[in-house]
Amino acid sequence: SHRAIRRSRTHWQSPHASAVTRWRVAALRASRATLAFTLPRVVVALIGAGCFAELLPQDRVQHWFGAQAGLAGLALAIALGPVTPGGAFVAFAIAAAALKAGAAPLAAIAYVTAWALFSLTKLLAYELPLMGREATLVRLAVSWPVPLLVAGLGLLVAP
Repeated sequence: SHRAIRRSRTHWQSPHASAVTRWRVAALRASRATLAFTLPRVVVALIGAGCFAELLPQDRVQHWFGAQAGLAGLALAIALGPVTPGGAFVAFAIAAAALKAGAAPLAAIAYVTAWALFSLTKLLAYELPLMGREATLVRLAVSWPVPLLVAGLGLLVAP
């Protein structure tokens, strides 16, 4: 009743409660800023992927990256991942467009895995300058087989 309301009001007026409230407001603002930054990029990437898929020649995509392309198609997808410029919005849009144009899902998975691990733009702009040559070379040495393992496991699991 009246005491409960007063106790509730004094609790929210305490210094600790105001810090929690400020933190929540700051978190909400940061979330809104992230949404405002990300949403337009996702929309553009999806529209771009749809347009890009329409421009891709399906017969060539199916030839080079379709199920019948086999290991050569997977190797090509793995080789193209690291040289794809741009961030996740670009790489995933390209993978989605390739899938729509007839690429095998495993080729798209191998491509995205190789991009995520070995993107030259990330490697040159961030990893080498921030982590140094030795750490970068060690990471590359231990992670180079990952796209191959993903593709191999996919061959075992995929129908």
